[in-house]
Amino acid sequence: MVSDGQVVVRFGNILAKHCLDQRCSTELLRAAEHTQSIGSQLAIVARVKAVTGESKASSELLLSNVQNLIQAVQHVLRAAEAACVKGLGQPSADPEEEEVAAFCQQWRKNLTQHRAKEALNSDRDELGLRKTRGAKAEPTLMPLVQEQPPWSRNVPKHPSPRKGHTVMDRHL
Repeated sequence: MVSDGQVVVRFGNILAKHCLDQRCSTELLRAAEHTQSIGSQLAIVARVKAVTGESKASSELLLSNVQNLIQAVQHVLRAAEAACVKGLGQPSADPEEEEVAAFCQQWRKNLTQHRAKEALNSDRDELGLRKTRGAKAEPTLMPLVQEQPPWSRNVPKHPSPRKGHTVMDRHL
């Protein structure tokens, strides 16, 4: 869990670096930093629990930290969506940055297609506003993250990328 959280932190930092909107970039950096802190706390709690053995209090603390990490990762992904919508600058020649940019472009393409279909949909009220009942939810980054190919699950997880491994190789 902790190493996957670190992957999301790296993803958020790369996007924040290329985000054209300063507020979105700041929010993304803040969310990534918060996720980093919670991941570090979780690693510490897990190590302490491993040494001290089973206790109800340590299990509850571990579970609480896991839930906090999941919420923090979701915050990073929502901030990443906002950054993608606001616009991203050109990535550097770094393959990891190029991969993140391609991932975000794919999501944005899905979002644009969804919005175009919704605009053509006759489920509009008399003011032309989209009706909420029966409308499909807009695409989010979460399903794309969860749909990472199975081969990526076998790649060793390290907080810092090794040569030949990128942030997206270690599924988010």
